[in-house]
This record gives sequence, C-alpha cells and structure tokens, in this order.
Amino acid sequence: MEPALIGTRLASAAIGPLLKKLLVSDGPGAGLTGGARAVRLSSLVSFRGEKRTLTEKDVRKLAAALVERSGSGPGEAPFPADETEAVAHTLGTTLLALGDLDMDDVQAVRLGHRTLARRLRAAAPAPDGLSTDSVLYLDSMTEWASLHILEFFTQRSTFVARSLVEQTRGQAELIAKIDEVIRRIPRPDGRDAEFERRYLAHLAKKHGRLTIYGIDLHDSPDRWPLDVAYLSLEATGSVGPTVVTTEHLLPQQREQAPLRADLALARHDRVLLRGLAGAGKTTLVQWLTTSAAAEEPADGMGYLHGRIPFVLPLRALTRHGERLPSPDHFLSAAGCPLTAPEGWADRVLAAGRGLVLVDGIDEIPEAERGRARDWLRGLLDTYEDNRWLVTSRPTAVRDDWLAPEGFTELTLSPMTSAGVSTFVRRWHRAAGPEAEPYEQPLLDALRTAEHVAQLATNPLMCGLVCALHRDRRGFLPRGRKALYEAALSMLLSRRDRERDMGAPSGLVLDEAPQIQLIQRLAYWLTLNGRLQMDRAHAESVIAEAVPAVVEAAGYEPATVFTHLLHRSGLLREPTTDSIDFVHRTFQDYLAAKALVDRWDIGVLIQHATDDTWEDVIRMAVGHARPRECAEILRELLGAADRALDRQTRLRLVLLAATALEHATEVPVEVREEVLARTAEVIPPGDPDEARELAAVGRLVLDLLPGPKGLSDEQAEVVVVTATHVTVDAAIPYLARFATHPALGVRAQLVWGWQRFEARPYAESVIARLDATALRFVLTDDERAVELLRLGLRPDQLEIYEAVSDEQATALLARCDLRQLMLVRAEAGRSLEAVASQGNLEVLSLQLPGEVPLRLTDLPAAAPLKRLFFRSSPEDGLQGLARYQGLQHLALGSGALTADSWRELAALPRLTSLVIDADSLDSCPADVVLPAVDTLHLVPGARSSHSLEPVAVAFPALRKILGRGLALGGAEHLPPHIQITFS
Repeated sequence: MEPALIGTRLASAAIGPLLKKLLVSDGPGAGLTGGARAVRLSSLVSFRGEKRTLTEKDVRKLAAALVERSGSGPGEAPFPADETEAVAHTLGTTLLALGDLDMDDVQAVRLGHRTLARRLRAAAPAPDGLSTDSVLYLDSMTEWASLHILEFFTQRSTFVARSLVEQTRGQAELIAKIDEVIRRIPRPDGRDAEFERRYLAHLAKKHGRLTIYGIDLHDSPDRWPLDVAYLSLEATGSVGPTVVTTEHLLPQQREQAPLRADLALARHDRVLLRGLAGAGKTTLVQWLTTSAAAEEPADGMGYLHGRIPFVLPLRALTRHGERLPSPDHFLSAAGCPLTAPEGWADRVLAAGRGLVLVDGIDEIPEAERGRARDWLRGLLDTYEDNRWLVTSRPTAVRDDWLAPEGFTELTLSPMTSAGVSTFVRRWHRAAGPEAEPYEQPLLDALRTAEHVAQLATNPLMCGLVCALHRDRRGFLPRGRKALYEAALSMLLSRRDRERDMGAPSGLVLDEAPQIQLIQRLAYWLTLNGRLQMDRAHAESVIAEAVPAVVEAAGYEPATVFTHLLHRSGLLREPTTDSIDFVHRTFQDYLAAKALVDRWDIGVLIQHATDDTWEDVIRMAVGHARPRECAEILRELLGAADRALDRQTRLRLVLLAATALEHATEVPVEVREEVLARTAEVIPPGDPDEARELAAVGRLVLDLLPGPKGLSDEQAEVVVVTATHVTVDAAIPYLARFATHPALGVRAQLVWGWQRFEARPYAESVIARLDATALRFVLTDDERAVELLRLGLRPDQLEIYEAVSDEQATALLARCDLRQLMLVRAEAGRSLEAVASQGNLEVLSLQLPGEVPLRLTDLPAAAPLKRLFFRSSPEDGLQGLARYQGLQHLALGSGALTADSWRELAALPRLTSLVIDADSLDSCPADVVLPAVDTLHLVPGARSSHSLEPVAVAFPALRKILGRGLALGGAEHLPPHIQITFS
C-alpha cells in the first residue's frame, strides 16, 4: 500500500494523537538548557528516560491500533488478514527502535523522514516469515510514521532554539575548516607576484629570439625575433585508448589529422612530442614559453595565459650524470640567474599553474632515460594538474613510453610544400633587401628540382638551403653531405672573410684545421652520450690536439679554443662553464667524420641499435670512401642477421638502406645486397613497420609493389609507406591505388592528401577515388577549395579549424552528410549550417569553451546515432530525447543537472556514454539508463567521486573508463564490471 493511501486512512481516523503519545511533553525536562548539550532521542520518547508515560506493552498496543485503523475503510486490505498480529508486533518493534537511535531531534529532522525510516528499520530486527505485501506495508507505514514524528519535533518550543544552536556551531566549525584550508594553501603573496613578473620578463627575453642558421652573413644579425621567424608546425599521432571519444565516433581513422603543434597542449594536458633533428622541437618549446610569458598571447595561444613555464633542457640538467632537479631547483638547473621566493615553484605547481617543458629525452644517454622517467613520474604524481610537454627524437624511446602516465604521443610532421614556401619567404624578408633577388629562383627550384626539395624537409635544413642558395649566388650542392660541407665552409671560413673581420682573435685558421679540432669535441661528446661538456674539459681536448694540427701548432691552445668558440659559428656557451654545438646535427656530422678518420667501424656497429647514433652512422657512410662504405653497410647487414628479434633486424636493415642516400660511391654488389634485403621486408607487416620503411625515403618507392598481386591488407600498408614519403614522385605511385576497392586503402589515400601539395594530389588521386563510405579530412582551405573545384560530394567530412568559415560553409551547403566532424575556433556561419544536415548519423562538434554550443544548433530531424561534444551544451540537454536512435553520446566537460539525466534516461538505445565525472553526484536515485554498457568519465572540477550511483543507474554496465580520477565505492559494483583508469 502506498504511503499516501495509508496517510489518507489514518488522517481520516485522526490518528495523529496516537503517534504523539510516543513523545514526551514539551518542557524544561527536554534538556535544552544548561550548557546546551545535545539531547538524544532516547530522552524524548515516552517509553525511555526519566519521563516515561508508555511501557513497551503500551507501544505495541499503539502499533496494533495503527495497523487496525490503516487497514479499515474501502478497498482491499494492504496485507493478508492472517498476518495482522505479526505485522502489528513488527511495527511495534520498529517504533521501539526510535529510542535506540544515537541522534537528537535536530539531527533527525536534518535526515528527513525516508532516511529516518531506513534507520528505524535497520535498528529493529528484520521481518521474519512475512509475505511481500506485509513487508511493503511495513516499509510504507514506517515512512509515514517517521514523517509525523519529525513534524512533532519541529513543533516543540525548544526545537527552534536548539536548531539555532546547532546552526551556530556548524557555521563556526565550517569557518574554522575554511581558515585551515586557507592556511594550508598559501596564496601567492606580493613577493611571489613580483618575482613572477620578473621571471616571465626574463623568459620572454631569453627565449624570444631565434637563430636562423645561415642568415648571419655580411651585416645581418644572427638572431631574429621569434614572433617574426616562428613557423607554425604540425603534429600527428595515432589514435590510442586515451582518445575514447574519437575512437567511438570515427573508428575508421588510424591516425589523427594534423593539428598545430603549439595547440597540442590545448587539447591534451600531457604530450610526448617526437621529431627528427632540426624538426623544430626546441623552437616549439621557445614559442610555448614566450606565449605563456606574453601579456597579449599570439593567435590561438590564449590557453597558456596565466601559466608559469619551467623550461628543462635535459642536456643541461644531466651534464655530469647528476640527479635530476626537484621543483625548488628547476630555475638554477636551467641556468636562470633569478632567485625565487622560498617554496615558490612548489606553490605554482601545486596550484596547477605550471607549464613544464622537458626538452630532449633523446639528448641524455639511453641508460639514464629510465631514471628520467622515474623522475618525471614522481613530479606527475605530486603535481598532476599542470600541462606537460616532453620532446624526443622518434626512436629514442619506445611507443607508449609515457602512455601509463596519460601522455598523448604526437610526431612533428615534415614541412609541407606550403610550409617550406612560407619559410623561404620569411627567411628572405628577414635577411634584408640583398636577399630579395634570390627568393623567387629558390621557390622555383623547390618546385622543379627534386634534389633541392629533398633537402628542405625541416626548419634547420630550410635555413641552410636558403643561406647557401644566397651565398652561392643561386647554386646549391647535391646531396645532404655536400650541403653540410658547404654549410661548414660558409660558417668556418667565408663568413669572417666576407665581413672583412680580419683576425679579431689574433689568429687565422683555414677551414680544414678548424674542422680537425672541432670534430675532436664532437667525437668525445658522441662517444660519451653527451650533448654538453665542461668548458675546462673541452679546453683540454683542444690543447691535446693542437700540437698535431700543423696550422694551429704555433698558437697557444687557449687562444685556439677561444677562436673556435667565438668565431666558428658551430660552438656556443649555454652556461659560463659548459660548451655545446649550436645544433645536434653538426655534432653528428663531425663525430661521423672523426670516426671514419679513425676508422672506428667497430664503434659504429656496436652502437647501431642506439637511436642517438643513427644519423652518425648515416653520415659516416657519406664520409667513407667506397671500400669503407661497403664495409660499414655489410657490417650493418651482418648485425641484422645476428639480431634476435624482428624489430631490431628491421631497424638495422632500414638503417643500411637509409645510409645509401648519403653514400657518394658504393660498389654495385653492395647496393644490390642492401636493396635486396630491404625488399625482404616489403610489404611491411603493419602500419608501424610501414612508417619505419618510409624513412628510407625516395629510394623505397622503387621497391614498393602493387597494386596487382597484393592483398587488401598488404595494399594498405604499402600505401601507408608511400604517403609518408613526401616527395612528388610518390604521387604517381599512389595514383595507381586510386581505384582500389578496399576502404582501408582509399582511407589512407585521403589521409595522405594533407602531406602533399593540394592540387597535384587532388587531380591525380582524390578525383579518381570511389567516395563510398570514405571520410575526407580537410585541414586547410587549399584542400577545401580543391574538393569544391572537383565537384565531389562526399557523405563524410572532417573539417578542422584551419579551414575558413567561408569554405566550411560552402562545403556544408554542397554535401548531404552522414558523418561530420567540425572543429571550430569561433562561432560562425559554418556552425549554423550544421542544422541543415538532415541525414546526419554521426556528428562531432569540437568547440573551445568560449564558443557557445546549444542543442538548437543540431539538425532537428537527423537520425543521429553518435554524437560528440567537447563540452556540454550551455542550454542543457532538453530536447535530446528526440534522437531516439542515439547509441553513443560524449558530453565532455561540464556537470549534468538532474533534468539532463532524465533526458538521457529517455534514450532507449544509448549504449556508450562519455560524461564529466562530477555528473555522478547529480544523478537522481530514480534515473535508470538500461542499455548503457560503457561509461567513460572525464575529470571534472572535483578530484574525488563515488561510484555508488553507477550500479543503480546503469544496470547493463560492463566497462568504466577514465584517467586521473580518485573514485570510491567500487566495492559496491558487480564484479563483472571492468574498471580501467590509466
């Protein structure tokens, strides 16, 4: 019987006075005076304490009367007639339990009548042998009685006074706790604020200028403002388990579309960024640092406003193999001359305000990288709520090296042809009017001469190409080795001569002796796995070598060292007591030359599996004479034969193959042997091997088969390889696969479009593709324009923020889409145009927090099955229930309201849900989502949550996913639920 019906029957019988007998009369005996001590319920009931007016027998008679009167009246009886006596006895026992509850009247009222009823039932013995109807009746009767008991409490004259006492005490306790919280979390005082102002100004000055290699000719300065010289880089990464929302929405995609590398930390709090030497990793660190330090950040960099950067170049922190620093030593270890207030770094990081930039995992010896990871883990465990960037060369650490710590792995992409053109224009503009006549001829050469385009693959190489092209009046050397030789010649001898510098250091050395001396430093650093060395040690290395170098033997070794340090253009002083090379590439090049001069082939092969030696070995092949070159290559193949695992064997074979590119002359039989061994690993076994194979470069295109005779899986991996060989010669090869029927092959061809010049690739490949079930990824306006020009109407699109609002709107007007991912940095007509897509089944709207998102922006009648938002709509979820076919929903950040939960409960087919973990606390007790089997929780404002509501709200749940959350109550969940918090 419902409580309301029982209440009606009892009210009509005027049963209130019966229940009032359970309580003693009001008066001073209540004990609310004299010290304002809490009065327990046992002293307020009439069958306990000093003022007894009822006995236990009387209470049971009262219960019998209640049972009799609630069962009278029209309608069926609430329980079987033969259980009346047992029901009355059980109710009496329950009412008697009121005197056993350890609380006072104020606490009881605070609980509410339902919770009080549960406490009474728990304090009394469980019903024994009663029918289900009788048990339900007793539950309802106890709740109704509890409601009247609490009503009596609130009518007592002492209740208001007692409530005020409790309220005053509670407020005093709360104030004390808040004061303690304030005491334990010190606010930055005036000293902190003043220091941060000075510190950010120091970082802006230190990192705000960029060396553009080769631009320091004649009267041009060698460093340029970073905001003028910086070129926006792109990064890509594989879709991993941490990107659950994207994986659910877009299962076809194996690699993320490229994003601006400087915006990676806007999407991911923790990023491991890989990139080749010269790819721009350190420049990116500089750009992030100055963006955080700027009063007015550059476009898109506002997300770093208020962040305090800590720049930690590992090459400098571990010069002597010393212990990596704790936060209070970050500044001194990185060479910052400022002294921070005591505990300042800890306060910044504890408040989650830090931007921690760990540059160069690859720049410390392999044996020390595990220790570096342990150091990083310790920092993450203590200061998790900050933004973290770690950089490395691609092969320095294994895949997923930091995945357990929640890092997203991204790789800097090679510069696109458009990026190279932009760099060339900026370089010539920075170099001044004298360089202007060489700009267009170089741009033409990059488009028409493949050997030139192959050199300009990253910012470092682009800078050298620009400088040499201008320096040599439009002539460029062929091959990377020749490029380095020309660069060294330019830096070591021609620069001072063309500037009419004379001999400012008191001596004159030609190019060859300078190289002989400097390569001794490169040899020591590489052999010892270092990128920096003590100045005193460097001086001793040069002093030991000077007597053997005829041209330098007549000078004091200290004078020679000073000349090399300040005039060679290859060395620098990062601190007053250390030296290093201006770029790792020059160290590798000169170390390779020293190794070949010494003929230390055994040393080369011994380090062949060490990632830091890969470029050294390739350049050693370039330095070697034909017989020496053949020996190195054969030794690499022999090491591959001796390798115990396929990955190492593949790596050594590919190292030999990529080294061929650097060889000046190599015996035909050795070349054929290397190519034959490379062909044995073609087609590659998986996409990872395919990307490794692409490192061979242009040469691998001649070895790749197909499409005839290849399975669908083999065709896909060879296309992966070819799309990562970003030379124009790859386009004709890829065009052979344009009519391939396999979706995986066609999808990879579309993804590869972003790596090539837009129009040639579109005409040769994109225009010939069967667009069925194919998702087109558009990363810029050039590709959007080509899609419109070709008249293509795909039904699946990914449109990223670099596509203008105008082009995005035109595409949405042209296409009738089934799937759409739209990434926008601001509101615009393209967002409004989404509402016109009436056939959408999958929709992902990724907008920054400041751009409002409303459910009214969605197409009202679309048959949506999958829906992803980066943050919850600002107008709530009212109306979401119209999408009755919705199966997957990702709401990102922002806690749900009770009304929003009820909207979710109205979706009968919803099986997968991504929500803010804070939403668990607002889930009503009566809400049930019967079909949801996967729940993904994203961190919210609160750090800890309880899983108790989950068991009731999600009866079909099988899996809970999340990261960085403290969750309790897992013991209340069924054992079959898999909980993964990586």
